[in-house]
Amino acid sequence: MTRKSTQTSAKTTTQPRSRSDRQSITFELVARLAPHHGLADNLVRTFGLDLVDYDGIRDATGEHIAATAKAFGTALNEKALQIHLQRIIGAFVSSAFGAAQFYGTKKSAAMELTSKLLNDDRDEDRDGPAGFESKAERARLFAAEMALQSFALLAAAEGAITAYADITGEDWKPYEAPTTPAASVSRKSAAVEMAAFEMAA
Repeated sequence: MTRKSTQTSAKTTTQPRSRSDRQSITFELVARLAPHHGLADNLVRTFGLDLVDYDGIRDATGEHIAATAKAFGTALNEKALQIHLQRIIGAFVSSAFGAAQFYGTKKSAAMELTSKLLNDDRDEDRDGPAGFESKAERARLFAAEMALQSFALLAAAEGAITAYADITGEDWKPYEAPTTPAASVSRKSAAVEMAAFEMAA
């Protein structure tokens, strides 16, 4: 009985996060989380992975969006096209953000398995069964692969944002729902006065 009432009170006191409390996902935020050019090149050399054609991905994405916008012709007016592109670019940036976050978690996991200070189970650093890599080695390789995926999606997001600016003449910004304006004193007074007519006899 007590446990149920405690759970109920906890639910009632928990306030849902408003849209304004959420952090806007900007390209600058993604760029801080994702690997930079130097790190990507170093991971390619260290792990023997394929080089990411950052410039090629960026340019191809921008060209694709520009071609799509041109294909609409007069089907969309200027404002409708801008709204559509705003949402499309937002999807590119959100995808890059998700990849950057995932890379961060895998990097942390690899560090934890590898570090003597952070890892109490030293079996993780011993050689695995014959012909197999250790768990720590696999974690490091996977983190490197996720880093390059994040880097590639960052390139796509940059290309999308550049195309948006070229097409609309404005810098892309993440969508934010307009806040409901507070009712003026006169409107509040009018509402109270109208409510007076609805009082029951």
